Amino acid sequence: MKIRELAQHWEENAKGRLTKTGYTIYLDVEAAARLAAISEMYPKRQTEELLGELIGAALEELETSFPYVQGQHVVATDEEGDPLYEDIGPTPRFLALSRRYLHDMSAQAEEQKH
Repeated sequence: MKIRELAQHWEENAKGRLTKTGYTIYLDVEAAARLAAISEMYPKRQTEELLGELIGAALEELETSFPYVQGQHVVATDEEGDPLYEDIGPTPRFLALSRRYLHDMSAQAEEQKH
C-alpha cells in the first residue's frame, strides 16, 4: 500500500493481521503533531493502528526505492526475448529477510495458539 492510499484505507476502516510484538517509538514534535492531526481526522482508528499502517506503507515504499543492481546471471527473458539479469542489490536480501521473519513470527503465533 502506498502512503497516498492510506487515507482511503482509513476511510474504509479495514483491519489487518497484527503481531503480538510491541514497539516503543519516540517522535519529534512535528511528527507527533501530524500524528495527532491524523488521529483527530480519523477517530475510528486507534493511534497505534495509524502508526502501524504508516510504518507498513513506508516500508513498502522503501522496498520499491531500493536500487536495482544488475548481476551476471540471466534469470529470465522479457517478452521481446531480451535477457533479464538477477538483482544483486539490497532488494533480494530485504525480501529474503522479510520472508524469514514473517515465517518465524507466524510460527510463534501458531505456537501461542496451542
